[in-house]
Amino acid sequence: MKLYIYEHCPFCARARLAFGLKGVAHDTEIIMEGDAETPTRLIGKKAVPILQKDDGTHMAESLDIVHRVDRLGVPMFDGPPDARLDAAGDGLWKAGLPLFIPRFTKGNFAELATPEAREAYRRREEKAFGDLEALMSDTPALLAAIAPKMEALAPLVDGRTEIGISDIKLWPILRSLSIVKDLPFPTPVRAYAEVLSAKGRVPLLFEQAM
Repeated sequence: MKLYIYEHCPFCARARLAFGLKGVAHDTEIIMEGDAETPTRLIGKKAVPILQKDDGTHMAESLDIVHRVDRLGVPMFDGPPDARLDAAGDGLWKAGLPLFIPRFTKGNFAELATPEAREAYRRREEKAFGDLEALMSDTPALLAAIAPKMEALAPLVDGRTEIGISDIKLWPILRSLSIVKDLPFPTPVRAYAEVLSAKGRVPLLFEQAM
């Protein structure tokens, strides 16, 4: 199997985490930003992640890929979702987008390795989110808004050992937020993020924090 991804993409991180947690062997291929031809040829639209199955066919949608991977061996993610984690993730996603999106456009990711690819991504996100430099300038206010949500998450993940579909959805949001310098990660949240990163073999982004 082969997984087509962007390194920065939180939806791709869902699939990458599932593969890692399940220990399923696969190849990974980066699609460059600005390359619409490859994903369109594979699935009929510009989107990632894309899974190339063993029979050579392709499928999209991150959670569909997660569930397919989960059926290889003993299922891990087929239990009921955790409503509290899902709600916390929804709040962090909405508050976090204006923080991590402008930083993603400046990050060290393989799909942005050429000036043309980086500029294509910057234009795409600026069309969706507006002035990215203005969002960077708004960092103090955005941090103040999201910090209580990080604190509220702490007791939900403190000592958490089970891994379910809600973790597959939550962890990539925390990974995305790890690129935000000066965002406090409460100790239980940092520990939770690092444990899943190690088990799933997908790195966090603290080393790129800006």
